[in-house]
Amino acid sequence: MTGQPASDAELDEALALVNGHRDAYNGHDAHEDPVHRPTSAPAQAAPAQTAPSVPAAPPSATAPPSTPAAHDTTTWPAARARAERAAPEPGTEPVDVPLHRALGMILAAPLTALTDLPSFDTSAMDGWAVGGPGPWTVRADGILAGHARPDALSDGEAVRIATGARIPPDATAVLRSEHGRTDDKGRLHALRDVITGQDIRPRGQECRSGDHLLPAGALVTPAVLGLAAAAGYDTLPVFRRPCAEVLVLGDELLTDGLPREGLIRDALGPMLPPWLHALGAEVTAVRRLGDDAEALHDAITSSTTDLIVTTGGTASGPVDHVHPTLRRIGAELLVDGVAVRPGHPMLLARVGAGRHLVGLPGNPLAAVSGLLTLAEPLLRTLSGRAAGCGGPSTYTAPLRDGVQGHPHDTRLVPVALRDERAVPLHFNGPAMLRGIAAADGLAVVPPGGARAGREVEVLDLPWAVPEVGTGTGVGAALYGGPIDGGQAEDSAGSGAGVGTGSGAGPEVGAGPADGAVVDGEERFT
Repeated sequence: MTGQPASDAELDEALALVNGHRDAYNGHDAHEDPVHRPTSAPAQAAPAQTAPSVPAAPPSATAPPSTPAAHDTTTWPAARARAERAAPEPGTEPVDVPLHRALGMILAAPLTALTDLPSFDTSAMDGWAVGGPGPWTVRADGILAGHARPDALSDGEAVRIATGARIPPDATAVLRSEHGRTDDKGRLHALRDVITGQDIRPRGQECRSGDHLLPAGALVTPAVLGLAAAAGYDTLPVFRRPCAEVLVLGDELLTDGLPREGLIRDALGPMLPPWLHALGAEVTAVRRLGDDAEALHDAITSSTTDLIVTTGGTASGPVDHVHPTLRRIGAELLVDGVAVRPGHPMLLARVGAGRHLVGLPGNPLAAVSGLLTLAEPLLRTLSGRAAGCGGPSTYTAPLRDGVQGHPHDTRLVPVALRDERAVPLHFNGPAMLRGIAAADGLAVVPPGGARAGREVEVLDLPWAVPEVGTGTGVGAALYGGPIDGGQAEDSAGSGAGVGTGSGAGPEVGAGPADGAVVDGEERFT
């Protein structure tokens, strides 16, 4: 799927950045309104004598006869907030599931203790339960974990006890094995002072029956499963994961082998399902549709999933069918373009009651930007996930190196964390995955850029391996070949290839000047 020639405003911006325009690069945030209206850069920002550094784009023979009127784009923070509010409440009803199936799901109700923890006084150590001051006469029998209630101790008596075993009535302390010795008469002596209550876990030490242990909206982790079991639960009330479907668009994508004859490998088909799963969705299908407007229309109107994710086709090129299809079905556009680079042609639409569509750009890093900008906040609401409970979180970190900003838009830049600083990575063009593959997060760089040492927001990356047995419904083909009646293996999508070449990984450092054409990628496209 091919893009349109750059607009005059975009060329002016690139020229200004390449030829030394640094007025905005002063470490201050540019003011952002809820609606962003880019304007052409002043003519003097790109003197004629420097123009050869970025040649003007020739007229395109494939350009459509007319270009749609420019529309307002939404600022990046406003787009995320709008996506979070797109669904007023979780999109699924609470269900009770067995503990072994609850991992990775979201609690639909607070987790309340059904019993005291521990439910009886227990020994915290192997040793002897002792009564009163020593020395003590040791009973012949011992107490193991799981045994019934033991007989009471009298002063001067001791009994062998294992970790987790019930404390006998009237015991005053537990003497650890290494802190006691027996003499030749079998009497027990303490090797250090014995404090009343030492190494005894009293009933209710961790919680009392009825205590609230976790709030609704918490992510069910392995530790939560253990706590729930200890607190008496056999099942948990959780929200069903929202269902998602991925529609890969375009005629130029291959599902296997090397790129050839103008065709490129599909990077988004393998990447998006596990990423969506990590964001809380259950991916039920991946469908490769090519550049077929009718196939796209049929796929959207026949889908019953909570979320449809499309790749590519969100611009205004001759085979960009997402906008026309949404108009045809009467969808409500909630976000139509975001002031962020890469990924500004992303969109969010309501396509039916409780059903949404996120349109991602076709370039891989731009698609990641769209995923974290629009899909993540929407899925957080749909899944009932409380902010900060599972999924990507945000934090701040100082930049090790300065990052050039776009004059008007937020930038999302792959960074690695080194010595508590965010290090911008190379290979951060919109069609590149080499940088993000080695990244720990995406730095949120405000319009105008950020100098070295400045604290910036960092989006954490939700790297996760899908749990075994979660029922994606698509099997191994989820990450590879055609699914659900998709086209032949030469079917292609939306420029979602990886044109990064080979190598051991991205270099760390500030890299060439941002805004220039570097490694075949224009930084702000």
